[in-house]
Parts: sequence; C-alpha cells; structure tokens
Amino acid sequence: MDALAEFERRLPPAQRLLFYTLNSPAQIQAYLDDLPYIAEELDRSPLRVMTDGQAHCLDGALFAAAALRRLGFPPLILDLVPVPGKDDDHVLALYRVGGLWGAVAKSNYAGLRFREPIHRTLRELALTYFEHYYSLDGEKTLRAYTRPLDLARFDAAGWMWDEEGVEQVSRRLYRLKPIPLFPPEAAARLSPVDERSYRAGTVGTDFDWVFGRRANP
Repeated sequence: MDALAEFERRLPPAQRLLFYTLNSPAQIQAYLDDLPYIAEELDRSPLRVMTDGQAHCLDGALFAAAALRRLGFPPLILDLVPVPGKDDDHVLALYRVGGLWGAVAKSNYAGLRFREPIHRTLRELALTYFEHYYSLDGEKTLRAYTRPLDLARFDAAGWMWDEEGVEQVSRRLYRLKPIPLFPPEAAARLSPVDERSYRAGTVGTDFDWVFGRRANP
C-alpha cells in the first residue's frame, strides 16, 4: 500500500487541494501557524488535523511529517524531553537538506517552531530550542532529546488517517530513551528566563492551553 497516496485519497477535495499547495517546509510551517493550538487529550492524525482545523504539538509534527513526505523527505519525528512534571514534551518533524537538519513544529510558544536546515547534528538542532523552552513560571525546562522515529514503520497502522495508528506512534515515541543535552550539575546552575525573553516567547500564546494552567495537563 502507498500510504501517502491513500492519505491523499481520503482527504476531502478542498483539503486535498490545500495539501498540494504546501510545497516547502516553510509553507508547511505557515499552515500549522494558522491553526489554533488546542492541547486536548486527543492525538489527531494528519487527516483529522486538516478536517478539524486544529492541532497541538504531536498532531502538528505528524501532519508536518506527512506533508514533508510528499516533498520527498522521509517522515521523521523527534521528541524534546523536559523536566518530568514541569512542562510538556515537544515533538518536531525533521527534514534534511545537504546533510543539515531542520525542523517544522506546532507550538503555543513563538520560539519552539520552525528551524532552517543549517544544523549539523540533531543535538545541535535540539539545543537551539533550549533558551525558548520554559515553563509558566520561567524555569528553563528542556533536558534531553530522542533519536528520530521513522513513521514509515507505522504505515500499516494508518497513522496518517487513523487515530489508533497515531496511538501506536505515540506509545513508541514516548518510550524512546532520552539523550541528555547536558549533565545534571549544569542544570543546577541554570538561571530563570529573563522577563523580556519571556514576553517575546509568549507573543500569540493561548495561556488557556499552557502546561500548568489547562484543565487536562
């Protein structure tokens, strides 16, 4: 089965035409930026992201991976891992140009979204999110990242159109072993985010859906 072709076949005509206009990583990011960030418990397939017109970070990464796949990139995602219990994980859709990594992502925070393909390693890419990754009380919370997960492994489960397939992806993703970005003694020396950076990073943030404030953390 050609999973991408099956996904496209299942899209309603208007959404299919829209999907075909997303011809670069930056255009995929712009599409995600236009969707409201709704951090519900439901993890949506790319099909449901388009038909419901909303997404949170895992939904957005899955959609971006499907859209990047149409452009010839493998459907890869990576998890950014925070201090447990202090923030949300953040999921990136990865792409690589000329051997350099970039990312597309849906976020409620301005600084946790798109990255140009200029990063030599995944660690280097992950570290660009560090200063922008902070909790409601200003604590810098990013600690680790995972190896990429190839979503093609879940094609038979229909991850692009079936929420049960998405659940299989989610279970596998969150079981991946985190790779620390720095040692615990460095984490103990971290300062809180400064006020100006905090304000800049929360431009456009819907605080009803922020970790620590929303009803379903």
